Amino acid sequence: MLIMGIDPGIAISGYGIISNEKGKPYIVDYGTIRTSPKVSIPERLRILHNGYLELIDNYKPDAIAVEELFFNKNAKTIISVGQARGVALLSAALSNIDVYEYTPLQVKQAIVGYGHADKIQVQQMIKIYFDMNELPKPDDAADALAVALCHMHSYKLQNIIDSRGF
Repeated sequence: MLIMGIDPGIAISGYGIISNEKGKPYIVDYGTIRTSPKVSIPERLRILHNGYLELIDNYKPDAIAVEELFFNKNAKTIISVGQARGVALLSAALSNIDVYEYTPLQVKQAIVGYGHADKIQVQQMIKIYFDMNELPKPDDAADALAVALCHMHSYKLQNIIDSRGF
């Protein structure tokens, strides 16, 4: 199974693509899609959309996991992140790929074991889990890998539950 994780953002949107080989997840690719604050919001959203579609076309993921919004005191930030998140969801829907959504709390709980972990703890656990030589950077890309891994664990657990008739 090939899973694409997305940590949406208007300036920096992280992506992480993972797969599973012989029961061991591994990283296929990760990085960011960046937009400039010097261009209009519609143009930034177009850049994100084209970036997501290019990744989907190149890797053909079986599922896309997107981090849900967290409440932020800055209304302008939450609106722009919401717009970027909408573009991610739309890109997946237009590509007919199943979308799964996880809160930051769920992702941190699944990866670190503590729902209020900070960004460096998530980066360290991703580094350890995937046996990387250095911390995955930037943290947006590490978060996207964490979202993808959270889905992989959730998917496996759901299959176990379904197979046992719980």
